[in-house]
Amino acid sequence: MDNQTQIEIEAAAFRRLRDYLREHTEVQNIDLMNLAGFCRNCLAKWYRAEAETRGVPLDYEQARELVYGMPYATWKDKYQQEATPTQQAAYAARGAQSDH
Repeated sequence: MDNQTQIEIEAAAFRRLRDYLREHTEVQNIDLMNLAGFCRNCLAKWYRAEAETRGVPLDYEQARELVYGMPYATWKDKYQQEATPTQQAAYAARGAQSDH
């Protein structure tokens, strides 16, 4: 596989993940963190960091909007639920294991 094809496939896979997370608003960020060690906010941070390494100005809120498909505050008001004590305990148990 040539480099350009690999880049295109990786970009398409990222877009599928991003779109899947946009469609599945019932999946809470804390659940993603507890199960996979990353969440939508992590994707936004990674996106912003990669833009920065390429000299593309992009702040965290702009990156969040690219990941969430809307301003984060709007997504949070519409879809974010209060974390349960069980979710909070699982998150705390992950502790320093997380890259969040």
